[in-house]
Amino acid sequence: MNDRVLSDGWRKSSFSGAAGECVEFARGTGGEILIRDSKDPSGPALAFTPGEWRAFVRGVRHDEFDV
Repeated sequence: MNDRVLSDGWRKSSFSGAAGECVEFARGTGGEILIRDSKDPSGPALAFTPGEWRAFVRGVRHDEFDV
């Protein structure tokens, strides 16, 4: 999946923990949003369309998910 990342690369979440546990995101070459675990940068990444990502962020902001 990492070969689908644009040249500006991966970015860490601004909410990452002090111990480094966080997610990283990147824009894929096809416009998709890629998400991965920062502790496993060579591991798998999830891919979302821009619409899917907007719906997810909207759900988080409106507290639609149980923990």
